[in-house]
Amino acid sequence: MTILITIVHVFVCLFLVIVVLLQSGQSGDIAAAFGGTGSQTAFGPRGAATILTKATTWCAIIFMLTSITLSIVASRKGGNGSVLQNYKTTPSKSQPAAPAQKK
Repeated sequence: MTILITIVHVFVCLFLVIVVLLQSGQSGDIAAAFGGTGSQTAFGPRGAATILTKATTWCAIIFMLTSITLSIVASRKGGNGSVLQNYKTTPSKSQPAAPAQKK
């Protein structure tokens, strides 16, 4: 189940990147940064939703759902162990430094 969700998550990530890069920016010139767009709202006029905007919305929803699902699955599977639980340390064989003598 986790593998299937991970595969779907990766494909949605890649598709979301492609869909966002294919969209054109709205009023991306320097005049738009200082309010030179006239009576438009802060993010430009609300136009008709194209297929790319709908695909972006659905990809974002699926991305968020798979991200939340994967984080819940990972937290339940983790248990009480530590990441460094099976890490073997070697004891230090060096002597501590001698205290400095006062003059």
